Amino acid sequence: MGPMTQALPRPDPAILAIADMIGDAVEAARFPQHILRWRNDRAAAAIGLEALDDAAWVAAFGQFEPLPGNLPRPLALRYHGHQFGSYNPDLGDGRGFLFAQFRDRDGRLIDLGTKGSGQTPYSRFGDGRLTLKGAVRELLATEMLAALGVETSATFSIIDTGEALHRGDEPSPTRSAVLVRQSHGHIRIGSFQRLAYLGETEAMERLLRYCLANYARVDAGQAQAMPVDEAAAMLVRFSAERCARMAASFMVAGFVHGVLNSDNINISGESFDYGPWRFTPEWDPAFVAAYFDHGGLYAFGRQPQVIHWDVGQLAVSLRTIAPAEPLVEALEAFAPAYEAAIAERFCWRLGVSGADAASDRALVLAAERFMVASGTRIDRFFIDWAGGRVAAGDETPERQALIAALAGREAVRGRWWEDTQPQSMDIEEVETIWAAIAEGDEWQPLNNKVAAIRAMGAALAA
Repeated sequence: MGPMTQALPRPDPAILAIADMIGDAVEAARFPQHILRWRNDRAAAAIGLEALDDAAWVAAFGQFEPLPGNLPRPLALRYHGHQFGSYNPDLGDGRGFLFAQFRDRDGRLIDLGTKGSGQTPYSRFGDGRLTLKGAVRELLATEMLAALGVETSATFSIIDTGEALHRGDEPSPTRSAVLVRQSHGHIRIGSFQRLAYLGETEAMERLLRYCLANYARVDAGQAQAMPVDEAAAMLVRFSAERCARMAASFMVAGFVHGVLNSDNINISGESFDYGPWRFTPEWDPAFVAAYFDHGGLYAFGRQPQVIHWDVGQLAVSLRTIAPAEPLVEALEAFAPAYEAAIAERFCWRLGVSGADAASDRALVLAAERFMVASGTRIDRFFIDWAGGRVAAGDETPERQALIAALAGREAVRGRWWEDTQPQSMDIEEVETIWAAIAEGDEWQPLNNKVAAIRAMGAALAA
């Protein structure tokens, strides 16, 4: 299959302007098979790629033939990061790379990045591969999160690659896949940490201005011309506000990412990179997703605190080129942004109108306390009390406080579940969907689940 020659809409490999200091050109692995298992035409439509036929799709996203007008070679990105509180300078894209960049119809920069695409200079002792189960789990996570209003990367493509992999955390040998993500950028907090660690101040300033122009949507000329201390503070504030919204969205979705290391936090506040994720059935602050998170550092209830701390590492890194005071002031935007976002997201999922900040905060606290005291499942709570209606139950102080917090609010969404089946994402169902694939190569349960999640997402969005 030869290189793709048809013109594609809106390619924009903007990262080439900083490629020399942000990554390394690499080659994709060669796989024995290329069986297309998932193509996300909804995501592809945002960048004009939905019309590609399956052969062209596999050539681009399984064999990684360069796309016209785009990156000439994939770019494995360099970064450092704090992993479970300990600084690690031995990081980077070990089984992935940035493959292409586009502009969507709104002019936003869109990255297509990979997972499981082969070894890179940062693979260390890894094989650069991804299990098919890992790809299926990422698809389920991204679709469910998007339906629940979380800004997340999209699972763009999954191609079964026909290799047998050996892993210590699942029955082996297991099947392999290469996954492509669509996201609004792959610049991580750890990207800035690396430059600070190495003392590369000129590169730090170049990365800073690139991020302002391409993610904070600052006019390119203004991003280049503004004083560096003003630019640094602007990026910290932007990231703090966006990451605060991500943290709030996780909580309202009942989602536990599992590995909130600073190299897993995009400066744009878009969630990505799904490994040991789980949805907690109940509002349990101590619920942990990763079996190796023995101390509960990334437990459900600690996620806002941890994400705030991660954004703080961006401010610390930028201290190498800017004074501390404006950076600290910008970082303080996280707390009020989180309070506003969790109230907004709570009202949105509950389907009720917002009120003033104090009343909305009281509603969030009353709902949390009610769920803890009653043991009500999170997804059940948002249905039983949808639109501000009072659900049946025993008279308790927590129930009375919740009723009071809902009083006077208008319903802003109808009884969507009467026409659309509500969806949850318990780990048992994830395992059942995977078992059908692993044991019988049966993909229909996965396709049915994605369709049902999307139907729920459309109902909630309406």
